[in-house]
Amino acid sequence: MTWPILTVSILLAITSLALSMFVLLHKNRGGGMSDLFGGGMSSTMGGSSVAERNLDRLTIIVGLVWLACILLLLALYRWFRDVGTI
Repeated sequence: MTWPILTVSILLAITSLALSMFVLLHKNRGGGMSDLFGGGMSSTMGGSSVAERNLDRLTIIVGLVWLACILLLLALYRWFRDVGTI
């Protein structure tokens, strides 16, 4: 395995974990899968706080980095075709 592939793979693993955590940190809005498992007690406050908006922005940024890592790994594996062959 070459160092660019290893670096992007590690970055992909880190962003995958971060993206999972950021999605789980979002406030329940109701009406989704969480209601199915007993999460139907949501508050009726319509406004979002600064922390929620920052969490939304951070989730989008990490999601875009995650997508870029996947596309970059695709390109790297196509560039280094002989990596991993015996």
